Amino acid sequence: MTWHGYAQIALFLGAVFATAKPLGMFMARVFSGEKTLIGTALHPVERLIYKALRIDPASEMSWKAYATAAVSFNVVGILAAYGVQRTQAFLPANPQGMANVPPDLAWNTAVSFVTNTNWQAYGGESSLGYFVQMTVLSVQNFVSAATAMAVAVALMRGFARQRSLTVGNFWVDLTRSTLFVLLPLCLVMALFAASQGVVQTLASYVTVPLLQATKDSDGKAVTEQVIALGPVASQLAIKQLGTNGGGFFNANSAHPFENSTPLVNFVETWAIFALPAALCCTFGRMVKDPRQGWALLAAMMAIFLPLLVLCVAAEQGANPALAGLHVDSVGSLLQSGGNMEGKEVRFGISATALFATATTSASCGAVNGMHDSFTALGGFVPLWLIQLGEVVFGGVGAGLYGILMFAVIAVFIGGLMVGRTPEYLGKKIEASEMKMASLVILIPAAAVLLGTAVAVATEAGIKGVFNPGPHGFSEMLYAFSSAANNNGSAFGGLSANSVFYNVALGIAMFVGRFGVIIPVLALAGSLAKKKLVPASSGTLPTHTPLFVTMLVGVIVLVGALTFIPALALGPVVEHVIAQGSAQ
Repeated sequence: MTWHGYAQIALFLGAVFATAKPLGMFMARVFSGEKTLIGTALHPVERLIYKALRIDPASEMSWKAYATAAVSFNVVGILAAYGVQRTQAFLPANPQGMANVPPDLAWNTAVSFVTNTNWQAYGGESSLGYFVQMTVLSVQNFVSAATAMAVAVALMRGFARQRSLTVGNFWVDLTRSTLFVLLPLCLVMALFAASQGVVQTLASYVTVPLLQATKDSDGKAVTEQVIALGPVASQLAIKQLGTNGGGFFNANSAHPFENSTPLVNFVETWAIFALPAALCCTFGRMVKDPRQGWALLAAMMAIFLPLLVLCVAAEQGANPALAGLHVDSVGSLLQSGGNMEGKEVRFGISATALFATATTSASCGAVNGMHDSFTALGGFVPLWLIQLGEVVFGGVGAGLYGILMFAVIAVFIGGLMVGRTPEYLGKKIEASEMKMASLVILIPAAAVLLGTAVAVATEAGIKGVFNPGPHGFSEMLYAFSSAANNNGSAFGGLSANSVFYNVALGIAMFVGRFGVIIPVLALAGSLAKKKLVPASSGTLPTHTPLFVTMLVGVIVLVGALTFIPALALGPVVEHVIAQGSAQ
């Protein structure tokens, strides 16, 4: 790896840590109802929203009412997103005359964006008009991220409160997440992206003459090209900051109109981690112990960094398939070396590997290169990061409540070691909490493994695979891992726009999202009712390096025990075969 690569990774980590605390403290004030500078300007808008929707901001909800509101809101969102896609041909702002989206694809896309997965089985610029891109995709990018933030805040209140029957008001948390956090940040980022050349227009696509004529597959002369345009910068901002990942273009952040310069690429990568890292600090402030937030952030980073190093090293190494061809794969001033297949030469190996590791650890799903073209070990990293449960930073809100489930399990194991009832932040962790935490971990894992098994065992599933052997299996495993854990990135090479995959992956996304949110809120409600237990000599400190190590161990072991057998059939055996063929 070149010094540019080391410098970029160091700057990226520095930027994430530099913004984590101020953003985290700001969000803590927002969700606590305290005054903020931006709130002074936006509070009239907030009050107008409550008045128009007849919401009493002072009225709080039990966890069941909170869960009902969250699920109902998102189910209505799925129905609305489906309906708009199915009537696209009759709607305005469709300058290219895009046809109505087929039923199975409309279902898949609606569930995908409502669940913050943003799996795309279509090409954005060739399938969806501007109206759908703006009213379905961009809107759901905001409210899906805001939903997860609201659930995370409800869980924070569960830890912070005692003898309480309520965990907050979903509609208030949803409004504040969108209005005070996501919208202002996205406005700034969209303006920055547009200033750097990212497209933002409602004009029709542009047809231009080719500098050199060519021929298509039928031998017909091609003398011009249609250049897709659209409101890209506005969708780009929330796609990254909301850890959504759904690109305006089919090539996502590898497209120059969606990722125009190395500087934009750096900001896009930072944006993936900005809010998930900051929410750790929010958690620390809301439970009145900032050390707890830093401990969670340290655990996330302890897993992320080694896997980032592995991914960069695997991609910077020579491609084993080229070993016998005497190809110079060593990096130098004149070439990047390594495995450049599927990577943008504008960004190179380090930036692409960093982006891939960040986007799959943070449940974003945006890509600036093809994961399918990574080496076996390079592709193993993003796949396993997804399978760990998207808790290494994870999605906005979702990553925090995900890692807190692992923290609950870690303190339970610690309690078993010393023979006493485990406690976390002064709350006793008992059977009901362990059941809910276990469901959060097991439900997505079951959806991944069962979905992959069905795909492997059925003709409809196998028909979508064009790569033979372990790599083809990895593509199917990656697809269901990405769907059930609400990541949205794809390995590529899988023909996913079929009735089987559209329906099956849509079910996996729905189960992976709401099969997690409901147990999390149930655990929040259970914790809120409990009284605080004073710390004693037998209490396991949960802000120390020892606990961080325990937490990391639990996350890695659970991921390993759950998925290593499946990974052994895919990237592991592919790596062994590749190394054997190179010798």
